[in-house]
Amino acid sequence: MRPVALVTGGGVRVGRAVALGLAEDGHDLLVHYHTSGSGAEEVAAEAVRMGRRVHTFQADLARAADTVRLARAAARRFGRLDLLVNSASPFFRSDLMAATAEEWDAVMAVNVRAPFLLVRETAGLLAAARGSVVNIVDLAALQPWTSHPAHSVAKAGLLHLTRVMARRLAPEVRVNAIAPGYVLPPEYFDEAAIERARRRVPLERIGSPGDVVEAVRYLAKAGYVTGEVIVVDGGLRWG
Repeated sequence: MRPVALVTGGGVRVGRAVALGLAEDGHDLLVHYHTSGSGAEEVAAEAVRMGRRVHTFQADLARAADTVRLARAAARRFGRLDLLVNSASPFFRSDLMAATAEEWDAVMAVNVRAPFLLVRETAGLLAAARGSVVNIVDLAALQPWTSHPAHSVAKAGLLHLTRVMARRLAPEVRVNAIAPGYVLPPEYFDEAAIERARRRVPLERIGSPGDVVEAVRYLAKAGYVTGEVIVVDGGLRWG
């Protein structure tokens, strides 16, 4: 039986690349989306052309009940789960002093509470498959991004949750994280901003979602790695 992967935010940006990369590697897919239904259906159609079984699932991960429904869909649709990739993440610019409680809570819910609930609800399936979890945290988990304060704090929380879950779920389930840098510039970046970003990277190029896919592939197979974070940033953190 083919392995099964659940990818949150699997219809857009990095999540889309990860879902398609896993389909290429032979995974059947449960592709989550919130508002990007057309993107999720495109991913599903491409994966079906590869001969994979695919289901798309709409859920607002800021809502606990929706998150639990998504987790339980893995058992209902496939009866197994080998890999959970938590990629979904809102990305709002704001000033720390101007952020509202509602905005703060929504970012924390999607980035920290939702991965917790998804792991809690799928832990039995993952353990039965000796599977793993990969949390996408990005450099905001390691750096204080004052332009995205809620995002930065939430990603730092998700990175620590990764380590807590890795200790709690071992030895049956491995839990790791990936911290991408400029692999897909924000949509509000213009050409000048992209060029400024490129010049900051020691490897002198903007990365691609494919660079993250390669890290996911490694962690999915790395049977002796848990509780770790792979930084995929071309050396930006040390530049």
